[in-house]
Amino acid sequence: MNDRAAELLEQYEIEVLRTRKGRGAILCDTDRGCLIFREYSGSLDRIRLQDRLLRQVEDAGLVRVESIIPDREGSLLVKDADGTGYVLKTWQEGRECSVHDRGECVEAVRLLARLHGSMELPGDTPNLPVAFSPEKEYDKHNKELKRVRKYLQQKGQKTWFETSLRKVFDSFLEEALAVTEQWREYCRMFQGEGQGPARKADRVAFCHGDYQYHNILQGVGGWFVVNFEKCMCDAPIRDLYLLLRKLLEKSNWSVALGEELLSAYERERPIPARDWIDLYYRLAYPEKFWKIVNFYYNSGKAWIPGKNQEKLERVIEQEKGKQRFLDQIFRDVGAR
Repeated sequence: MNDRAAELLEQYEIEVLRTRKGRGAILCDTDRGCLIFREYSGSLDRIRLQDRLLRQVEDAGLVRVESIIPDREGSLLVKDADGTGYVLKTWQEGRECSVHDRGECVEAVRLLARLHGSMELPGDTPNLPVAFSPEKEYDKHNKELKRVRKYLQQKGQKTWFETSLRKVFDSFLEEALAVTEQWREYCRMFQGEGQGPARKADRVAFCHGDYQYHNILQGVGGWFVVNFEKCMCDAPIRDLYLLLRKLLEKSNWSVALGEELLSAYERERPIPARDWIDLYYRLAYPEKFWKIVNFYYNSGKAWIPGKNQEKLERVIEQEKGKQRFLDQIFRDVGAR
């Protein structure tokens, strides 16, 4: 962020005491406490929706979250001479949730459950976005995987990484296609009951969209959740899936850890049977493998970082553990 952007702070009813750079933004010490001023590429309608969600969560009083500060004219979004948008938000100095501290991971899940308790909006809310469709997302990923497989099949001399990738490609692609088709069949069962798990009659569920340890801060005032820019109309289970996958990949898909985290969430917010099935399919899809393939295909191939090989080997190594985790955690879902 350039220094000229800081001049936009004059449009706010605040006294700026000091500014410093941090987290790709400008941190501001002001007469209203610590604030963060960062670039924003979304629309005005989207920032208004985000603001409504944040105010609703704040009013519920269960989780401390960021809030958006309007300028003197009441606008949530200010723009520089080039048309680049910026947003000013509250901020708390602190450290990220530690993925190596089991207690903090459990607390992050509890916070998420409480957050979800106040993340629904009325169905007649203006400018509601279209509900996210995992099925369509998986179809898109599968097309990309097929394209990369064809590329590898036709490629002559291959690097060690490309050879390793080619050996396991078919099995992961088959898994991706099978999960997608099963998800499609599952969704057909609920046709006519709204537009997916995020839609319920007169209410629409939202999720944070990027709920991971980077956005869960521990400071003097306690836990503080930030960066709601990716909030979307999708089943809250999306957030739980993302956090679980991140933590479980770091613990070799520990069944004990998974059970503890899911129990912590359910103590705050019970998970209906349909959402358990939703969570199963999201975890079952080989998302990490797709990410590795996507990064490889869309990067320069003259030199492939050794880290790519490490990530691929880790995904291959963890596949059996992942399947064991899914079998043990979800075997009794049908009885719910």
